[in-house]
Amino acid sequence: MASAVCFRSAVVLLDRFPALTGVDLEVDPGEALLVRGPNGAGKTTLLRAIAGLAPVVDGSAEVLGHDLRRDRRAVRRQVGLFGHVTGLYDDLTVAENVRFSIRAAGGDPDGVAVALARVELDGRLASLAVAKLSAGQRRRTALAALIGRRPALWLLDEPHAGLDARGRDLLDEVIADAIATGATVVLASHDTDRAAAVATRTVTMVGGSLEARVRVS
Repeated sequence: MASAVCFRSAVVLLDRFPALTGVDLEVDPGEALLVRGPNGAGKTTLLRAIAGLAPVVDGSAEVLGHDLRRDRRAVRRQVGLFGHVTGLYDDLTVAENVRFSIRAAGGDPDGVAVALARVELDGRLASLAVAKLSAGQRRRTALAALIGRRPALWLLDEPHAGLDARGRDLLDEVIADAIATGATVVLASHDTDRAAAVATRTVTMVGGSLEARVRVS
């Protein structure tokens, strides 16, 4: 079975600084991988590289069968990135933002209502402009957009940040649902106790490279 992610000696530069210094990483389809490490270790850059947003300038990088060295854009409709930047439009409503995201990924906009209900933003909240939302509600809106897109590969960068206790519980349930339906999940998190509960494997990143690999379950 082909790997969902296969990086070999992958190097990523940020303003000529080597943010990834030769990463070797293989993620199997349906796996839930936790990437842990200190701030500045390269976790976010790794996720952005997998998403095709940060160019790999040396080594090899394949995601879902696509060679990212040849075409970084080819993988983007199959990958969902949930990170620090929500990518929402303040002047659109919650429902409009989710619908726009689903359509941009080539998905079925009929899934908007289901996605919003899953993160408890249905009803009155769905018609509110994003500009009027709390930080936690914005995060839930971005999560609903990810749910609606139904990507094959979920990339989660500090996903629990900015969420209240109920929001964190909902996120854990959504991640478990994604794994149960066969999606591959790669998440970077400081909340390792929560993340480890859903992860099947953990890797540690230090100084732009992977330091250790530990099987969790």
